[in-house]
Amino acid sequence: MLEAREITASYGSTPVLHGLSTRFAAGRVTALVGPNGCGKSTLLKAVMGFLPLAGGEIRLAGQPIRQIGRQSLARRIAYLPQECRCPDYMTLGELIELAGYARYSLVGGPSDHDRRLFREALEIVGLSDKAGAQVNALSGGQRQRAWIAMVLAQDTDIIMMDEPVNHLDMKYQYAVLGLVRELSVRHGKTVIVVLHDLNLTSAFADDVMMLRDGRVVAAGPVEQALTAANVERVFDLKADIFDRGGRLVCLPRMQRVESMPA
Repeated sequence: MLEAREITASYGSTPVLHGLSTRFAAGRVTALVGPNGCGKSTLLKAVMGFLPLAGGEIRLAGQPIRQIGRQSLARRIAYLPQECRCPDYMTLGELIELAGYARYSLVGGPSDHDRRLFREALEIVGLSDKAGAQVNALSGGQRQRAWIAMVLAQDTDIIMMDEPVNHLDMKYQYAVLGLVRELSVRHGKTVIVVLHDLNLTSAFADDVMMLRDGRVVAAGPVEQALTAANVERVFDLKADIFDRGGRLVCLPRMQRVESMPA
């Protein structure tokens, strides 16, 4: 459905992606993991056309993305960057309405279908009673769910999220990723999400793509690709990977530093 073929991309003179090839399975959650600067966020930006390619090609349903207009692409892929901000005056309802801009005509506004999507998105994230609240007055967990609602209301088949739980505590990390999982399982969405925590990856993703230095080191179903050898190759970290109740757990090996005697 979404495929990268030998893509190369740079920030100025600094190369980030080096002949990277991959494809994302439809209707599944794929987690992108790897060290800082390995190219996870860059890959998402390249897909959206925010970063020009120096080589290679990205295809969506067989069509080169460079041939797809910006508005048409917004009808097919929703993108949630790392940092999301809006004016203090903006309400949650107004924020959600922005999600439909790709479907509006030049002289029209939201249709009845659009407004139904907006209501459903707020219901899915559990914020139906907050439509009139200012977004910046919501709690951290509510704000993140608000941005996810906007992405959901865009009503695309593919959703890309760059570190959606990076600034949340454990409770909201699990709540938000549980919601992300539902988008795939219950709503058939293809979700590509950048994560740092391998245990969150094993809990919520179907597939994992492990990157290092702008290249794919390992990719596939979590239970196959998330191995101790691959963790060491990607992170230079020795870890034990074991099954716990049907879910893989990653436990890094550490040499405990004992405290000084009193």
